[in-house]
Amino acid sequence: MMMRCVPCEGDGDETCANCGKLGSDAVKLKNCTACRLVKYCGVDCQRAHRKKHKKACKQRVAELKDEQLYSQGHERPEGDFCPICTLPIPRNSSDALARIQKRVAKKDPAAIYFLAQKYFFGRLGLQKDMRKAVELFTEAAELGSIGALFNLGLSYFHGEGVQQDNAKAAHFWTKAAMQGHVESRYNLGFLEGKKGNHDRAVRHWLISAKMGEECSLESIKEAFMAGLATKEQYAEALKGYQDAVEEMKSHDRDEAKALLGGSLTEALGGYLRSKCQKSADEMKSLPQRDEAKEE
Repeated sequence: MMMRCVPCEGDGDETCANCGKLGSDAVKLKNCTACRLVKYCGVDCQRAHRKKHKKACKQRVAELKDEQLYSQGHERPEGDFCPICTLPIPRNSSDALARIQKRVAKKDPAAIYFLAQKYFFGRLGLQKDMRKAVELFTEAAELGSIGALFNLGLSYFHGEGVQQDNAKAAHFWTKAAMQGHVESRYNLGFLEGKKGNHDRAVRHWLISAKMGEECSLESIKEAFMAGLATKEQYAEALKGYQDAVEEMKSHDRDEAKALLGGSLTEALGGYLRSKCQKSADEMKSLPQRDEAKEE
């Protein structure tokens, strides 16, 4: 006898979403592994219900992904803070390269990331090789380097050493942003704004503005002036940004910045696109950063 399967209504987690069987010692219900909204008594019922459930399932999966994306990475990673190093500074490029190669051989992600930058810019006597840089960024990212994830995103966004691919850029920036990388968070907001997803863009920029990212604050200001963000969102971003800047203030940091000047960014382990620039695209006010260049 063939069972007549019908969508289950009103019994929630205690029944099979397809045939309506109640869960019991004899009938073990299992969650839909993707969305976990409904349960099924078996594979056959799950397959039979797939067409009706697909839309709600995909929507919930997207919601769960967003919950992770917007709830993680609200604090800067430990690597953003410069440790005190008592090792002697190498006297020349060859000594520096030899030292870093030793660490690369030991699969040190920071060393691999550093070497990737040198290939990208053609430093330490190395010939400029963006493809090699991307290979090393990829290896460093797989070993846990957040900066390498950011730089992979830049490489795919600009098509440097790889074929241009915004989806892959967003993939790497998402992974970095969820670990507290503020520039990646800003860039995700920029990509969302370019697609017309202004609410999602502002959500990203609110997070990074509260972490002291100036371009994100400027972006929310421009969005507010364009009617794409609320006054409350701009006020929240401004206060969060000011609090973050105040928290990071220190005499030693100001002295180091003045001493190192433009080389500070690379010295701390990352090349960043460094200034806000208004764009004439879609919103006519979205900021856009310069192409990656060595500071």
